[in-house]
Amino acid sequence: MAPPRWKPLTRIAFRFSVAYFGLLCLLFAQILLVFAGPLFPLLAAQAVGGQMDSIDDFVRAISTHVFGVEVAPLRKSYSGDQAPLWILVFCVFAAAVALTVAWSALDRRRGSYPRLHAWFLAFLRLCLGGQMLIYGTAKVIPLQMPRPTLITLLQPYGDFSPTGVLWNQVGSAPVYEMLLGAAEILGGLLLFVPRTATAGALLSLVSLLQVFVLNMTFDVPVKLLSFHLVLMCLFVLAPQARRLANMLVLERYSAPATQPDLFRCGRANRIVAVVTAVLGLWVLLGGVRMAWEGYRTQGDGVAEPPLYGIWDVTEFSLEGTALPPLTTDETRWRRVVFDTRKAAVQKMDDSIVPAAAVVDTGPDTLTLSSPAATEQARPSQLPPFTFTFAYERPEPDRLTLRGDLDGRPVTVALHRLDPTAFPLRGPAFHWIQEYPDTGKLIR
Repeated sequence: MAPPRWKPLTRIAFRFSVAYFGLLCLLFAQILLVFAGPLFPLLAAQAVGGQMDSIDDFVRAISTHVFGVEVAPLRKSYSGDQAPLWILVFCVFAAAVALTVAWSALDRRRGSYPRLHAWFLAFLRLCLGGQMLIYGTAKVIPLQMPRPTLITLLQPYGDFSPTGVLWNQVGSAPVYEMLLGAAEILGGLLLFVPRTATAGALLSLVSLLQVFVLNMTFDVPVKLLSFHLVLMCLFVLAPQARRLANMLVLERYSAPATQPDLFRCGRANRIVAVVTAVLGLWVLLGGVRMAWEGYRTQGDGVAEPPLYGIWDVTEFSLEGTALPPLTTDETRWRRVVFDTRKAAVQKMDDSIVPAAAVVDTGPDTLTLSSPAATEQARPSQLPPFTFTFAYERPEPDRLTLRGDLDGRPVTVALHRLDPTAFPLRGPAFHWIQEYPDTGKLIR
């Protein structure tokens, strides 16, 4: 029996979807690389970096000749919305249109593509499931949005970008972040099993719509990827649209929602189902390894340094003269912060000077220097510096630094603040609250 003939617009839409999403998944290294499982953390940086280098010349040529503007090369800045990526997506769209036109002209007599649809649908839901697992594990193991740093606690709220507000909001409630990640992991795992793929696509769609809205409203630079993941969810759900509408909206009888078989043999389809389920666990293992390693080396799992804390400057003597704590003084320090991976000096005008700190507990020396360019989100406009001090710590909460500051002898006495004095580091939950804990709220 011949398969039913699709409508012309359905055939054109399917051809375009295969061309567009197929090229997109092949050109974005992260999408396919997650299937390396536990090897993903070892390959990710090199593969994504190599992909960036390989398309720079192509993207520059397209941007110059088509748009009349030469875009900068792709940077390893963790931004997924850089100009070259927009150019790349434009190229994918243009290529998909051209392929659709050619395919429609050469294959105009074919009435449907049931076998290709089954295979491409399986490919796309596995790609979608892989992304859900990778992003979900980075939240269940709180890596993507860590708790606010000690330096963050000293910065005025108005200085944060919308993205910074969102990151610190979610990072301040790790249980909430972990629940978001658990929903993404569950949706991803369900997508790897044919029988539960529709439920997985629905759960993933809800999660991704929230992510996309947050990206758009808080200006998070992952708009391109989140938008395409939403589209991939809709493609996976499209064959079930009538059944879902009957069950959820129209309150009508609905036939079982099933994924199209890849083979005519039932045994072969059952083997595929087991293999894809195991593949989902393999990808999950890779996500867990990546998130755990990142948590121990970049997240809240990093061990606290010897001088960890926020240190208030109680005395600041330059060339034997004590400097009063005037907000107009450009030399005196107000605070020094030693966080797990960063350090900073807060000046009297409350500006923050980022620094790299090296503490040698043998001779009790401290070196503060300009952070490496690779450790900064943006290149620093400050001149490079290196200061070396001998330090004394007579008590856990007292510290004295002696050394040179721009060639002038300096002595700095400091007292460590209790981080739990900040509301974001204090008690996070109360069963009984007489008044809402809104902090310093302007009315």
